Amino acid sequence: MTENTHSFGDGRLAASVHAKGAELCALRAGGRDLLWGGGAPWQRQSPVLFPIVGRLVDDTARVEGRPYRMTQHGFARDCTFRWLARDETGCRLELVDTDETRAMFPFAFSLVIEYRIEHGTLSVSYCVTNPDSARVLPASLGAHPAFIWPLAPDVPKNRHVITFDEPEPAPIRRLHGGLLLPEALPTPIRGRTLALDEALFAPDALILDQLASHGLTYHIPDGPGLRLTWEGFPYLGLWMKPGGDFLCIEPWHGIASPVGFSGEFSARPGVFHLQPGQEWRAGWQVGCI
Repeated sequence: MTENTHSFGDGRLAASVHAKGAELCALRAGGRDLLWGGGAPWQRQSPVLFPIVGRLVDDTARVEGRPYRMTQHGFARDCTFRWLARDETGCRLELVDTDETRAMFPFAFSLVIEYRIEHGTLSVSYCVTNPDSARVLPASLGAHPAFIWPLAPDVPKNRHVITFDEPEPAPIRRLHGGLLLPEALPTPIRGRTLALDEALFAPDALILDQLASHGLTYHIPDGPGLRLTWEGFPYLGLWMKPGGDFLCIEPWHGIASPVGFSGEFSARPGVFHLQPGQEWRAGWQVGCI
């Protein structure tokens, strides 16, 4: 344990979390890494996306007609969180608004993230609270964990699949320049199965904005895999960067601004709205199969 990083586990699964960004920076089972290690071509590992998911048009949020500059995925991933609790099976961290955050996002907030490993499963929970006594807090939040791909060193990437808990027949969405295109496109998911291939991600992320499932299995047929579940997240993003040995499986409550969007921040797709004193909660879980 250091001031900047906390490591924990239960003998079956082990993890580490940085204070900067409250970012999961290691996940291991049986001596093998499950999380991307960071580096070229993508330096991050599991950033927290808050108070936006994706990009804003011109990287600008409009609040009551006034522009505020905020870059892709928001600022939480670059802020240092405060440790609230640390022990052998997990930790809890908090980020609150400051003069610096209010220059980008003029709202009071508390974001608490808890990581916990029990029975070989990592659980990540989020709680956003509006401490303002009079003003509504609009925000989005997303997870962005990058799992290793391939899951076994001698297995080609295109032998991996994602099996969703439910059939996913709805069209998917795509991005251009980080912004949401208006067209819905036919899904590459067949029934419950998405056959993985790097070519899927050549046009950027694959976005499910009419998600039926609350869980999936990312695996090699007849081989190792990961089981992910989530609650409180209506969207899912799948992404990798060419040249990277990782696959991001991203539960979101929020989405990039549509191309040409010029409205108020609070009117963006996927934003939740917290009344004074209200909380928003969500979470996700992952373990080996």
